[in-house]
Amino acid sequence: MSSAILTLRLDSRLKKKLEKLSRSTRRSKSFLAAEAIREYVDVNEWQIEEIKKGIEEADRGDFATDEELQKVIVKWTRNAP
Repeated sequence: MSSAILTLRLDSRLKKKLEKLSRSTRRSKSFLAAEAIREYVDVNEWQIEEIKKGIEEADRGDFATDEELQKVIVKWTRNAP
């Protein structure tokens, strides 16, 4: 996979934390920043796709029945304090 350069600004406190983490993990700041961005993008892509699927289901009228919902409520409240 090829890589490209990205320049970004960090506040000084975050930059110091990144530098400390870099030293502690013996990883470059670039590596750590790229990993953080990759994880952020992956999570947000997943979330957006799930929201789109939910909207499509709702548009089709694909909702849980009252009975299905009651089963879930009982399941999650059965052992509640």
